[in-house]
Amino acid sequence: MKYYALHGGLQIDNNLIENAIRPVALGRKNWLFAGTHDTAQNAAMIYSLFATCKKHNINPHDWLTDVLRKMNDDGYKGKFSDLLPHRWATTKA
Repeated sequence: MKYYALHGGLQIDNNLIENAIRPVALGRKNWLFAGTHDTAQNAAMIYSLFATCKKHNINPHDWLTDVLRKMNDDGYKGKFSDLLPHRWATTKA
């Protein structure tokens, strides 16, 4: 039975989901040509961090700039896990 025919509030397409997973599908295609397994893993980590930034409404450029400065600073005494996007955002608020 076609439930969407009985309930006018249901959508009859899945465009929202397809649009949401498109970057993952495109990335998967691009990762095939990363060169080495290690390079593909590194790219996947970067994409994951940027996706976390997007989820928490963080500008990836601002986050990455600040984190790289802190990591390069010999005097940084904090935990590196505090530099992850979701924790970084709480220190900037």
